[in-house]
Amino acid sequence: MAEQWHYLMDMDGVLVHEEHLIPGADEFVAELRAADTPFLVLTNNSIYTPRDLRARLQRTGLDIPESSIWTSALATARFLDSQRPNGSAFVIGEAGLTTALHEIGYVLTDRDPDYVVLGETRTYSFTAITKAIRLVEEGAKFIATNPDATGPSREGSLPATGAVAALISQATGREPYFVGKPNPLMMRSALRALGSHSAQALMIGDRMDTDVRAGLEAGLQTILVLSGISAASTAEMYPYRPTRVIDSIADLVGHAAKPFGP
Repeated sequence: MAEQWHYLMDMDGVLVHEEHLIPGADEFVAELRAADTPFLVLTNNSIYTPRDLRARLQRTGLDIPESSIWTSALATARFLDSQRPNGSAFVIGEAGLTTALHEIGYVLTDRDPDYVVLGETRTYSFTAITKAIRLVEEGAKFIATNPDATGPSREGSLPATGAVAALISQATGREPYFVGKPNPLMMRSALRALGSHSAQALMIGDRMDTDVRAGLEAGLQTILVLSGISAASTAEMYPYRPTRVIDSIADLVGHAAKPFGP
């Protein structure tokens, strides 16, 4: 009997591109579900809850349960719960982050919080950023969901969590602890949520600097797809390599049980 692999997969660039399904993604996910193969879809985006993301993916034709979606917001909440249970935080972010923190029992406040937690939002407020700077100066620990400096939009790049974190760092002299990819902590928290182990899991992503690096550092096999931001030459630019490079997730349809062989 073939060894069963457990899959961690990036969302954007692997399964979807903006609001469009990447060909073959629906077939591959259907194959995993039919075989009861454990998998999680990962995203560094902290804006949306798993319920929101499930609805977004359904509109593209992908049927993925909420329980199979893992975000940097959920990873951040799990990390904070392990560090300081039932703590408090001043949060810059959207419902994906605030909901995750509420669900672990955190109080959201702007008065003497344990943490300043920075996530992604399309409406970064100068007032909120100024408040975050002052709270960090007063001793609040600085956490950010992910280091991505920009995010995509139809009009071009948008400033994202990493860029705003740099602003706060420059003003305070304090660097944040980034929880999301490429921190292998996100991979390990996803594996725990999946009930899996690195020896039987692999990571599929479209970025060498986040997906492949995080998978590698967490001890997973890795697959780089060329359906997102990476080109065939991208892997040669880094001092580490993915286990395998493929054109898209369509290449894995029919091979989920044995992704590294004929």
